[in-house]
Amino acid sequence: PSPRSFQPNGASEEALQCEIEELKRKDLALDQEIAQLMSEGYSLEELEQHISLLHEYNEIKDAGQMLLGKLAVIRGVTTKQLYPEYDLELSD
Repeated sequence: PSPRSFQPNGASEEALQCEIEELKRKDLALDQEIAQLMSEGYSLEELEQHISLLHEYNEIKDAGQMLLGKLAVIRGVTTKQLYPEYDLELSD
């Protein structure tokens, strides 16, 4: 097939255009949110630091979830059953 006829995962050009438009809307919404935060007195450096800390938090949380999962397998229980033992909330 020619490169023009190849469509990744069977996606049509129209579907790809819709996805591009959705990404543009999200980009605009994020720009507006950043502008709002900056108008409230936050600096770009503070926002970048906050995002960096959120990434670090998520990585640590993922590692903890992985360890809980492995411990649950070893004990033959569900991860949910381990939460009370470690004083964790289900929303954690």
